Amino acid sequence: MVSSASRLSRRALLLGGLAGAALPALTHAGAGMPVPASGPIRRIVSMDFGLAETLIEMGIPPIAVPNPEAWGTWVVEPELPPDIINIGTDREPNLELLSALKPEMIVSTPYLAGLLPLLEPIAPTRTYSVYAPPGGQPYKSSVQATREMARDIGAEAAGEALIARAEAEMAHARRRLAETGANRMPVLVLTFFDARHVRVYGAGSLFGDVMEQCGLINGWPETSNYWGFNTIGMEQLAPVRATRLLCLEPISPDTRAELAASPLWNSLSVVRSGHVQIIPPVLMFGMLPAAMRFARQLVLNLADGKTGNGRIDG
Repeated sequence: MVSSASRLSRRALLLGGLAGAALPALTHAGAGMPVPASGPIRRIVSMDFGLAETLIEMGIPPIAVPNPEAWGTWVVEPELPPDIINIGTDREPNLELLSALKPEMIVSTPYLAGLLPLLEPIAPTRTYSVYAPPGGQPYKSSVQATREMARDIGAEAAGEALIARAEAEMAHARRRLAETGANRMPVLVLTFFDARHVRVYGAGSLFGDVMEQCGLINGWPETSNYWGFNTIGMEQLAPVRATRLLCLEPISPDTRAELAASPLWNSLSVVRSGHVQIIPPVLMFGMLPAAMRFARQLVLNLADGKTGNGRIDG
């Protein structure tokens, strides 16, 4: 595959996202985890970007994550602390370094369940699930996961404050999109693998959930997988009658150049009408911080006057 999006492996795709709420928490020490009387647990290692962004927004950033160099490409916001420690990859973390860090807790996801026997001897390990099967409600599951993780680390007030901020962000976006009539336009959200293949986000994705929260019409009519997306050939977009098209970064220069010259891309009705916007990266497997970032992009691009020209090359 050609694009930078195509180089995002399944591991990296899930890096930001199998975070959340539905499965029972697992710990090295058993079902309960007493919170220190001195306050919230602070020395936390996050094996997942979605959990990490949530901790940052709660004011308790993790001390270490896998692959921090990928944060600026796929997450961006909130900013990763500059002193964050790189523990390697999520599937092959540096266990000696992890042990030397002496974390009070490790937070992880069902995607990494195979690592539990390695992580649990190092520190109590809690698992949260948003995107594991059956999936389908990532926003709601993110709220639940935020609440559970906040309880587990002794930061319930910070967790509730984050949930309240997310609800306020959704309400603001819903109001602005209704005021401008943007909520009457079917919107299609996609990422590019290359000039011929895209991932389209439908019901059950974080983006689809946010669109629903914001009162928007999702222009993708097909049933999606349990992660809420379909990977399709570009020709399958031809019959879709979306009024606006939002294309998530990153998009490789090669893909941009091929799309600019592509008869198929340029024949799409939404492209011909000039209603295409390129929007900054948002973590597709994120939690409430990613949901808020995406809601802000919806307002900026659909309600606040930012317009596209239908050209993927700018």
